[in-house]
Amino acid sequence: MQTANINLPVRVTGRHVSITDAMRDHAERKVASLHLDYPRIIEARVILDVESNFRHRAEIVLHCANHITIEAHSTTADMYASIDETIAKVARMMRKHKTAMLKRNHRPGKGRKREGVKFLADRLGDVAEPMAPEAAPQGLILHKEVSRVKPLQEREAIEEMEIRKLPFVLFKHPQTERLSILYRRQDGDYAVVHPELEAKAS
Repeated sequence: MQTANINLPVRVTGRHVSITDAMRDHAERKVASLHLDYPRIIEARVILDVESNFRHRAEIVLHCANHITIEAHSTTADMYASIDETIAKVARMMRKHKTAMLKRNHRPGKGRKREGVKFLADRLGDVAEPMAPEAAPQGLILHKEVSRVKPLQEREAIEEMEIRKLPFVLFKHPQTERLSILYRRQDGDYAVVHPELEAKAS
């Protein structure tokens, strides 16, 4: 078991706030206290921010083994409370990852049906075109986000979407290196879209 995160690289940065030694030490100690054996933490980032209404926001990003990234944030009236609350969220997400891993690696005994696994596989095969997004009204601010494309199996993409509460997951199949988008349809089923660029007319 990973009983301690010894010499774990932890980067603490600030936005609109000066990071004190006490604040940095608190963040580093809290991250190092995540004594969980899965997923194994490789690097951690802590971003502290004071918003315009003097709300203190703490964001933690963990880069873990097996291409797993865990992100969480909290906003309170106190920076130390925000760090503690975010750490609690991260710990819950790590436990969910471990539970999902244990279920994935579980092999049923002879004669037992793997109905849960078959259900997911069936849903992945049911692909439908996503609904076209509505045009943004004039003056509406569109938030642009940068997302890393990670190599994932379809089942791992489902776990990533469910654990992190994402509306969709953009991923690359590790064998085919093909870009795919996993999302949940309105009927609750999963669907996978494989984008293809149209060939230019000669």
